[in-house]
Amino acid sequence: MKNANPVSWTWRAWLLLVLALGLGGCARSASEAPAAAKTVGDWFVIKVGDRPVRMQLAVLQPEMQRGLMERRELGRDDGMLFAHVRPSRLSFWMRNTPLPLDIGYFDRAGRLLEIYPMHPFDETPVPSRSENVQYALEMNQGWFRANDVRPGAQLDLAALAAALKERGFDPKDFGLP
Repeated sequence: MKNANPVSWTWRAWLLLVLALGLGGCARSASEAPAAAKTVGDWFVIKVGDRPVRMQLAVLQPEMQRGLMERRELGRDDGMLFAHVRPSRLSFWMRNTPLPLDIGYFDRAGRLLEIYPMHPFDETPVPSRSENVQYALEMNQGWFRANDVRPGAQLDLAALAAALKERGFDPKDFGLP
């Protein structure tokens, strides 16, 4: 038996129209929504000299304090870049860090100034000599030597600026275009 009630059909048609518009609107909003900012756990390929490095960016103070602590492995061309807003003398240590690392200190222009070895769990500070360090890159120990990356090598600042944007930071805050 068919329902001959015109009110019932009008109600159903109205309900279907509302649902279709509502679901269609949700689909459009989800696709148009901006992507969430990346985190310290995300990787970015940034060259040092002519060598591509997969880097995580430590920008916020808690990220910098944590660094590579408790990491038991790091890929051959993986590292962590610590991006500071202003150049200064920097110092790092290896508290709770079981990996042997090297640290490279870079100036505001992205030029590699100094490289030092850092030893597992060693809490002795490893300071930069320069007071003009803005970026520090931790890599597996021996990476700089094995890849012939020496003081004077250039950090790809355009790629760094793009990575900072993806992290939700304004590159201008770091002196980058």
